[in-house]
Amino acid sequence: MINHKCDAFIVACIDFRFQKFIKNWLDKNFKNKTYDYVGFAGATKDLKTIMKQLDISVRLHQIKQVVLIHHEDCGAYGKESTHDRHVADLGKVKKIIKNKYPKLQVDLYYLHLDGMFEKVCGKI
Repeated sequence: MINHKCDAFIVACIDFRFQKFIKNWLDKNFKNKTYDYVGFAGATKDLKTIMKQLDISVRLHQIKQVVLIHHEDCGAYGKESTHDRHVADLGKVKKIIKNKYPKLQVDLYYLHLDGMFEKVCGKI
């Protein structure tokens, strides 16, 4: 089996309104880097599915970084799509990932409707 390594595992929502912002951000921040990209409604809301994908990325591609991107006005969250809820959920996911993979760098972002990426400090 050929050993394929990549730099990061990135999770964002499928919402079409944000794809241009995400692409531009990735082009700028991951220039000359490789990454596995997962687009899933609600980003990390279905944590079981996301963790399965992360496990594969760690096992097959020996990633070193995880980037989780939630966004404003997320339909998968419905009325629960508040800034505080997303920040709390991102923090919970970071804790779970760090418990399982303590050496991974985990970066959290909240993407606003205007395209601004807000770095979130998820407490663990």
